[in-house]
Amino acid sequence: MTNSSAPILSVQNLGKTYSGGFQALKNINLEINKGEIIALLGPNGAGKTTLISTICGIVSPSTGSVTVAGYDIIRDYRQTRTIIGLVPQELTTDSFESVFNTVSFSRGLFGKAPDPAYIEKVLRSLSLWDKKDSMIMTLSGGMKRRVLIAKALSHEPSVLFLDEPTAGVDVELRKDMWNIVRELQATGVTIILTTHYIEEAEEIAQRIGVINNGELILMEDKNSLMQKLGKKQLLLELVEPIDSIPEALAEFDLELGKDGAQLIYTFTTTGERTGITTLLDDLKSAGIRFHDLNTTQSSLEDIFVNLVHESAA
Repeated sequence: MTNSSAPILSVQNLGKTYSGGFQALKNINLEINKGEIIALLGPNGAGKTTLISTICGIVSPSTGSVTVAGYDIIRDYRQTRTIIGLVPQELTTDSFESVFNTVSFSRGLFGKAPDPAYIEKVLRSLSLWDKKDSMIMTLSGGMKRRVLIAKALSHEPSVLFLDEPTAGVDVELRKDMWNIVRELQATGVTIILTTHYIEEAEEIAQRIGVINNGELILMEDKNSLMQKLGKKQLLLELVEPIDSIPEALAEFDLELGKDGAQLIYTFTTTGERTGITTLLDDLKSAGIRFHDLNTTQSSLEDIFVNLVHESAA
C-alpha cells in the first residue's frame, strides 16, 4: 500500500487497441485523489466506458498501468476489485430476485461476511428500504438504477464508478442521484462518473475530464476551467438600429444582432483588460447610442463543444 497522501487512483500511459486495430484509448494519464468527484465528458464512442472498464478489470489494457490505492489492477486484481464499485449503464439486474437478496448476494461475491445492518443502511440511503422485498422486475427504471448503485456499494468500496448514472431517468430522480453522490463523498468515497449531461458535471464534479477519440484532451478543476475557457459577451441594445459596424470599431470583436438593433461584444474573462471602457468611449464617438446593456457568460456546454471540435480538427 502507498501512503495516504498518494492518489487513490493512478493511470499511467494507458492504451487499448482491439484486434482489428481500433485504438479505443490512447496514452491516458490521470491521477485522482481520495474523496474527489470527477466527471468524464465525451461524445458517444469517445472511450469513456472503455476507460472505466479497463480500470475495473473488465477490459485488459494493451499498454500502460493502473493502480488503485497502491495496488496494480492486474497483479493485485483481488484487492483492486474489492476497493472498486461499478454502476454500469445497462439495467441488467436479477429480475426474479428481491432487492434485499440481490444486494446481499453482491456483497457475498466479494467475499464479505453477511451484514444485514449494512445492507439496510445502503438501501435506506437510496430510498429502497420499502422496496426491499419487491422483485426487481416490478421496479421502475429509476428504482432499478438505485438497485445497481446499492449492488455496487454492497461490498463497501472506497472508489465508485458511475457510468452514465442518470441516463434515461427524470429530472427529479437525477437530482436525487446528485444528492446520493454528495452523501457518498461525505463518507470519503471517491467517485468517477461519465455523463452526457453537462449540467450534471457542472453541478456535482470538482474536476472535469474531456475524452474524445480515445484521448483525455483535458482534465481541469471545474471552476478554473470555466474561468479560463469561458468567454463573456456584452449585449448592447441600441437606441437606433445600424446597418453595419462602423470602420472605427473594427478593432473590437463585434457582431450585429436583432436586425441591427443589438451589438454583441465578445471578450475573455482572463485578460487584464476587457476593453469595455474603450468600446463604450468609441461607441460614443461614433454616435452610436444604447439604452440597455447586459453580460452573458458561456456555459460549460459551450466550452465542451468547442474543446471536442478543436480536438477533432
